[in-house]
This record gives sequence, C-alpha cells and structure tokens, in this order.
Amino acid sequence: MPPAFPERAAWGTASSLRAWQQQALEAYFGVDGTAPGPRDFLTVATPGAGKTTFALRLARELMERRVVASLTIVCPTEHLKRQWAESAARVGIRIDPEYQNGQGPVGKDFHGVAVTYATVAARPALHRNRTEARKSLVIFDEVHHAGDGLSWGDAVREAFEPATRRLALSGTPFRTDINPIPFVQYEEGPDGVRRSQADYTYGYGPALADGVVRPVIFLAYAGEMRWRTRAGDEITATLGEPLTQDQTSQAWRAALDPKGNWITQVLAAADRRLTELRRVIPDAGGLVIATDHEAARAYAKMLRAVTGQGATIVLSDDPTASKKIKAFGETDDRWMVAVRMVSEGVDIPRLCVGVYATSTSTPLFFAQAIGRFVRARKRGETASVFLPSVPTLMGHASEMEEERDHVLDRPVREDGLDDDLLAEANREKDTPDVGEELPFETVEASATFDRVLYDGGEFGMNAEPGSAEEEEFLGIPGLLEPDQVSALLRKRQADQIANERRRKTGDPREDRTAAEDIAALRRELNGLVNAWNHRTGQPQGVIHNELRRACGGPPVPQASAEEIRERIAKIRDWAAKRRS
Repeated sequence: MPPAFPERAAWGTASSLRAWQQQALEAYFGVDGTAPGPRDFLTVATPGAGKTTFALRLARELMERRVVASLTIVCPTEHLKRQWAESAARVGIRIDPEYQNGQGPVGKDFHGVAVTYATVAARPALHRNRTEARKSLVIFDEVHHAGDGLSWGDAVREAFEPATRRLALSGTPFRTDINPIPFVQYEEGPDGVRRSQADYTYGYGPALADGVVRPVIFLAYAGEMRWRTRAGDEITATLGEPLTQDQTSQAWRAALDPKGNWITQVLAAADRRLTELRRVIPDAGGLVIATDHEAARAYAKMLRAVTGQGATIVLSDDPTASKKIKAFGETDDRWMVAVRMVSEGVDIPRLCVGVYATSTSTPLFFAQAIGRFVRARKRGETASVFLPSVPTLMGHASEMEEERDHVLDRPVREDGLDDDLLAEANREKDTPDVGEELPFETVEASATFDRVLYDGGEFGMNAEPGSAEEEEFLGIPGLLEPDQVSALLRKRQADQIANERRRKTGDPREDRTAAEDIAALRRELNGLVNAWNHRTGQPQGVIHNELRRACGGPPVPQASAEEIRERIAKIRDWAAKRRS
C-alpha cells in the first residue's frame, strides 16, 4: 500500500493519514485508540514528512474526546503562524494567527491561537493565564527553538506548565548547545551523558524508502578564487582543495560574491537542471538561499539575465513576505530568491532545485534549508541542491540520513557550528555578514564542477568543467526512485572512468597515462573515504588501514591501479550493507 493509505485503520479514521502518522497516533492513544495518552509527547519527523497533518489530527481527536477545549500553537516565525492557521482551517479548527499580547481574551470565533516563541517570552504570565483558563493543548512547532537562550526556555516553562497536554514537534537534528529544551525528557546513557528521548521518530531514511520525501542529489562546485586583502595583497586559492580555515572562509565568501563569476555560473547550471526537471514536473521551482539583502537582489538580476524571467525576491523585513511566498507556491514561476529566513517551515512542495548561496554552516540551519526541497507530491520526484565545495557543507550533505538526539552534559563546541548561531542566521540581513568594510575585495571567482554527492557516495570526480560529463549529471531524469538514482550515478561514474581510459590509450607516453589513471582512482578512493568518515565518524587514516587489512597491498601511494579498484569496490560494498 502507498504511504498515504495504511494497511489498517485501527479506529476507522486513518484513510487520509500516511502510515507513519497513523503509527504515531497509535503510539499516543494505543493500537486500539482507547488509551488516554500522555501529557507530554515528542515527535521527531524529517522535514516534509507531514508533522502539521499529524499534529492537527491529534488536536482534533483530543478536542472531540473533550480532553482539551482550546489550542495554542507556538511557532518560530510570523509566517509559520499563518501557515498553521490555514492548515488548521482545512480540518475545521479555527486558529487566530494575528493574536497579540495586548489583545486580551481570544475571540469567541476561534478554538485557539498561533503565536511565536518571542511573543511568549515577552509576556509568559499572560499566556499562563490563558493556559489555565481552559483545558489546553499546546503544540510546539520546531521545539528546539524553546531552548534559544535560558530566558526563552524559562518563559516557555512558565507559560505552559499548566497545560493539559503538550505536543512537541521537531524536523531537524536537535541543538548542539547544552540548553535543555522545555518539556523534553532526557535519559542518561551508559556513558553518563543525558540525551533527549523522542516518543516517536520518523527519519529521512525511512521516509525516503516510503516515498514520503524525495531523494536529494547534491551538486558541489569548486573553482579558483582570487581576492585582495585590506593590506593590498592578492591571494589565490582553489575552493574544493585543502585550505586553512581562514582561506576556506574567504574563498567561500569570494565564491558567493556577486562581483565574481562563480555564483553566475552556478545559477546558470542550476537553471539548466531546473529545465530538465520541468520536462516531467512542469511546475518545478527553484530557491536560492542568500546571505543578505544586497546579495539576494544581485542574484535575482543574474537569474533574469540567465532565464529572461524575473525572480520573486523575499526579504526578511518585507511585510508582504508571507504573501509572496504563498503566491510563489501557487504559480509555476521558475525562481525565488530569499534571505535565510525561509530556511525553516516554508511549505512550497513544488521546490525541486536549490542553490545554497549562504555562508551559514550550522548543521541545524543546513538541515532546515534542505528540508525545503524534500517534500514529495508523488513517487519518483527528485530534488537537486547546488552548493560550494566546502568541507563543512560536504559533511552535512553526506549525513542526510543520520538521526540525532539533543545531548546535554558536554562542553559547548568551539568550531563555530553551535546552533545558538541559528537566531543570528535567521535574523534580518540588510548588509553582508562582514559589515560595512569587507576584509577583502573579490578580484576573480570562477566555478568548476566538482562532484555529485548522493546517499553517502561521491560521483563525477573525473568530469571536466563545462564538459559533456557535467551536462550528463545536470540532465539526470527528474523522476527516479532512490535506488535508480544510485544505479544511474554508479553507471555514469563507471562510464566516465572507462571513457577516460579509452581517451588515454593512444597516448604514446604510456607511463604518464598510467600515472594519470592511478591519480584518478586515488581521487575516487579518497572521496569515498571522506564520505565514509562523515558517515561513521572514523578517522580517514583508520578507514584506509581497514581497507588495506581487508584487501591487502601496500599504502595508497604505492598501490597499483588494480589494488585501488579493489579498495573502491570494498568501501562501496560497506556502504551498500550499511544501507540495507
């Protein structure tokens, strides 16, 4: 049976639910639907899986059973308040998304309100009085935001401690800071570390197998960057090659700078990919996630030059932003460009192509951003996301299927990836991150096709920029099952390697041909080892040693082409067994 139609409907009400949503309801009310249900319930489901539908079905059940009489929905953003109200109206629940702290009682025409975490934090006592006045269900959308600073967490606890029922929802890995999330249960493991405990979890892997979400193909672009420092020195670095942290940061900024050609070339490639998808998904749309307002406007101009059509621009301080997002979702326009504020909760199912054109690297933000593209409307749809070839982003892309819990009792991370930076990432952005005076001036930035990442594997490392091989990856069919994507990428990778060997057969300098062949195989093996490192956490040196023990032979620098091919086959076999 397809995911939207479970094999059984325990209470005769599941015909419109996906299988996971019905299972989550059974986890709450029991298989026969007669259990009273817990006071607190945490549901973790991958973005695009349908958390809103599940939550509203649960709310309706509780209201019909007279367990609760009113509903409060707490959201991260103003836009999401209206989105929740519209969804609730479709199931007969009337929610006021415009409720303000100074308003007083909720209008009699409404079953409840939708407010932001910031609104609650401003007057927690007011919301506590509302909660105490009637038997209330409180839904925390993206509950990790309730831990945005201890003051927010304290306010949420004060406001909603008297609630009859509380439902917490999250679609992304929990915070990497150590602020506890209100009303979430933590259990201590054998290592003495406390971790959050979800009552029901539905990860990206199972959702992908069920056809609930799309497979995501990441297309990474490298390139040569040249910039001038404030001291007048010119520095050149290649994005995608080993660099220091400062060099990577500056090369990344140069790539995203509208003054260079990198972003222009990537937007053109993304638009070619969108054209391919629109052959089978006629209304497929694209989203460029920009860092600031200035860049967003510049990217929109580039897209007009590439496509001949205007792009919808959504800025964080635009009072009509919600209307623009909704209107874009209902048209078949090609592109929307938005500052980072649309990374979470925006529901535009037709988004199939993304360009990650922001310097934000927090894993939570990345997961939320990619969540905009994974919502499937029918089986076989694929999503494609273009991103800079930066180690941090490549690691996030290779970890799409990992499930995480919120961990307490450990030091705050010092690598710049703490998710308390998420509020900074989503705040209003009028100017570049670096302020009035840039630490450098971009002189030149050009893009080269680097590789494709999918399901922990890396493909296309031998494709030349602008080559027919690159076009083959941009032209991957838009309707494929996940296993078909894997098979197609493996075949194209094998074809590229075979074609490269054939091209070199006639080279009279046979020693150079052999060296180049081995160099290509080493790049392929190192790419797979890097992906396995991100997936398992094992150091790359350990992975190479395990491959040597499993396959025999000397270290990679002394290994023959055949020995390297054997190790490539072995690590691909590990990946296949891990997926199964």
